This record gives sequence, structure tokens and C-alpha cells, in this order.
Amino acid sequence: MNKYIKIAVAALLILGGLYMMIFTRNLGWGIVIFLLSALPIFLFFKNENILLAFWQLRKQDMVKASKFLTNITDYKSQLHKTQYGYYHYLQGLVLAQDHPTKVEPLMKKALEYGLNMKHDRAMATLNLAAGAISRGRRQEGQRLLDEAKALDTAGMMTDQIKMMKDQLKMPTMQKHIHNPHMRNRGKF
Repeated sequence: MNKYIKIAVAALLILGGLYMMIFTRNLGWGIVIFLLSALPIFLFFKNENILLAFWQLRKQDMVKASKFLTNITDYKSQLHKTQYGYYHYLQGLVLAQDHPTKVEPLMKKALEYGLNMKHDRAMATLNLAAGAISRGRRQEGQRLLDEAKALDTAGMMTDQIKMMKDQLKMPTMQKHIHNPHMRNRGKF
């Protein structure tokens, strides 16, 4: 649903509540309708599909979370500006297990649009670090891991950060694999 339709519904509910309280003298129902107008206002700032996708991710059900995210067809018309980052963040988390190569641009967009919570920024930075390490960009991966460690004030991702730092310490196989036929090449 378009975000401005929610504001229109909230305005109609407020007007209906005021009409019930002032003109019909039905104070109880007027207050109930007036309070119900808070729901569309809340859903203007926090999209229902994003909230449901977060709930499904918490239950580790990636299929349902993906289904809720596909309900958002045009994120710029359906979401508030503060939700753009979380839309890309959730898409990246859903795609992380099946398509790890598609995660990095989504996490970059999520950080570009902005994430409110520090642990969400830490998770996005950790995913960027994993992508950088897997592509052989060790210095960028180290920088991103240090940034993720600084953002992880609660210590929820210390194990993952430690595991990735250990992975950075291991030598890359590309430098140590030698072609046995290369030794025999010489001048003759």
C-alpha cells in the first residue's frame, strides 16, 4: 500500500473520531476511532511488510521473510525514507545463504541509506567484510572487520569476527599453489 494512503486513512479516522465526539456526542466510540488512527500513522513510518519480515527472520524462516519482502514492489513509494536501508538490509540477509555474491551491493546500499541500530550496521559491515575477504581484498576486509568490531558494542558478533580474523591470518591458496611444469621451464 502506498505510504500516503496510510496518512489519508489516518486523517479520515481522526476526522471520524472528532465527528463522533463533537456532533453525535458519542464520546466513547469517538475516542476509540481517534485512537485507531495511531495504527496507520505508525505503519507510515514502520512498514508492515518489513516488520513481518523481521519477525520471520527472527524465527529463521527465510522463505516467508522473502515472501513479505517481495510484497514491496516499489520501495520508494511504499516505504518511508528511514526504511530504505532496512529494506536492502533484509534483502541481503535473506539472500546471504543462497546467493552470497548478491549480498555485497545490497549491504552497501543499506549502509548508504542508513541503519538506525548499531548491531544492524555491524552485521552489514561484517557481511561486507566477508565479501571482501572472499574476493581477495584482505586490507579492505581487515578494515571492515575492525569497523564491525567497533560497532558491535553488545558483543553479539564477537565469534563471527574472531572466525573471520582467523580466516584472514591463513595464507591464501592462490599464492602457494605452484604449477609443477613451471619448474622445468628454462632457457632451453
